[in-house]
Amino acid sequence: MTPPFGLWRILFVAACSLTVAGSARAAETVDVQLVLAVDVSLSMSPEELEIQRRGYATAMADRQVIAAITDGAYGRIAVTYVEWAGKDTQRVIVPWTVIASRADAEAFASKLTEEIPRSARRTSISGGLAFSADLIAESGIEATKRVIDVSGDGPNNDGVPVVGARDRVVAQGIVINGLPLMTNGGFTSAFDVPDLDVYYKNCVIGGPGAFMFPVKGWEQFPEAVRRKLVMELAARPANPPVVKAAAEPGYDCMIGEKIWSNRPWNRNPP
Repeated sequence: MTPPFGLWRILFVAACSLTVAGSARAAETVDVQLVLAVDVSLSMSPEELEIQRRGYATAMADRQVIAAITDGAYGRIAVTYVEWAGKDTQRVIVPWTVIASRADAEAFASKLTEEIPRSARRTSISGGLAFSADLIAESGIEATKRVIDVSGDGPNNDGVPVVGARDRVVAQGIVINGLPLMTNGGFTSAFDVPDLDVYYKNCVIGGPGAFMFPVKGWEQFPEAVRRKLVMELAARPANPPVVKAAAEPGYDCMIGEKIWSNRPWNRNPP
């Protein structure tokens, strides 16, 4: 008998956790446990998917990022790289890995460029957050700070509402930072919102000191990733976050679901 999908998800997360024994050494204590959760929905072109992978790879091996890692109390972090799209589409690209040196960082970066990224349908930020939180919970790693670093080019339009998912993650002591991609350069803008940075501020990021960096052109992406990593990993960030989480009364965090349900070719709710 084939196990139901829910069981497959549990088994997959458990398998990812077992990888820690070889890559991140279970029960090791690190300064920061970081999930890089990256959008690969169909609104992203193949070129943009490659820019994302290369941007994270370059940033992780940057000297300032490595300095931020090694300057911590333990001098090491644990990081994993996840790509997500719809509510049932999350994939671990690089499993939990401890980084404590330039060699570690370069090895992690090299794994990011070993294969061509694959896109998938829909945008479920809530699904990506829940999956990332499960990876943290099942990792067996002790960390002073736990962070999910989520990037994406559109609002949630699949799975459970994003605010509830965010609040459940934050209640676990996990900080959610954001990288809203306001580039308008993908295949379609039918499901975009013009104020994606405001959406991320109100509906996605959360936890003590949560922040986000909007990216308004792909030429800004590598530097935005580098700056964000330095801020997330530094024991004492030199500059305060660009935008802290501060919900605005009346902001509609269901805007993505409403746009999807009002598609001209299908007026029925998703």
